[in-house]
Amino acid sequence: MSYLDIDTKKLKRILIDFIRNYCRKSGFKKVVLGLSGGLDSTVVAHLACHALRKENVLALILPYKESNLESVKDAKRVANILGMKSRLVDITPMIDAYYKRYPDKNRVRKGNKLARERMAILYDLSSKENALVIGTGNKTEALLGYCTIHGDAAYAFNPIGDLYKTQVRLLAKELKLPQKIIDKVPSADLWKGQTDEGELGVTYEKVDRFLYYLIDKKYTPNRLMRLGYQKSFIEKINNLIKKNEFKRKMPEILKIPYDEIMIK
Repeated sequence: MSYLDIDTKKLKRILIDFIRNYCRKSGFKKVVLGLSGGLDSTVVAHLACHALRKENVLALILPYKESNLESVKDAKRVANILGMKSRLVDITPMIDAYYKRYPDKNRVRKGNKLARERMAILYDLSSKENALVIGTGNKTEALLGYCTIHGDAAYAFNPIGDLYKTQVRLLAKELKLPQKIIDKVPSADLWKGQTDEGELGVTYEKVDRFLYYLIDKKYTPNRLMRLGYQKSFIEKINNLIKKNEFKRKMPEILKIPYDEIMIK
């Protein structure tokens, strides 16, 4: 059985019920999400509109001056197609004001700053709207650490966080998303020309299949090599997963050994 052998109709119902039930039990009727014009956020926007009705979903389009203008247009088109509320907030003034004062940046730091600025705005407007921030990250990104802690990895809940990127693409077809969105080259749009697969150094299709065997099927390195994976590739992905584990965990709080420190 392949990791792509999923009943997308059933999956769609499960995810819609999850969104509706999570909001209900949390005492909220609305959600806010960042809409990039890419696959993942568009899928979540569709699911949220199905679950909560379009008037209860606010999409924030949060470009920086170097952002891909075509992606901004795609995000606007998605919002119009779904009929949900949307707002464009240009984050250029706040980012540039910070780096004018602290100019010793590199592109990774700046990319993280962009992601965290966007999430700060999402949470501010979620408070204004009395809404939950709904996440749009997938399982592949979380496992490989391709996310920013307190940035796109911050949210109240996430309906697609246990789906690999290629499974999200299958779900997109079930939701009848525009083909342009389904076929779009994945990019966090953190700098000009940046792509997810370019940064990861591997295609989502290849790494998703590998992660399925490693994580879901719990195959050993020897068994993975018998499937044709190189030892260097296995070690590289394993190292990425271990190195970025902190991003997938709640912050650790030391459990104080009170029996040892209490004065008797």
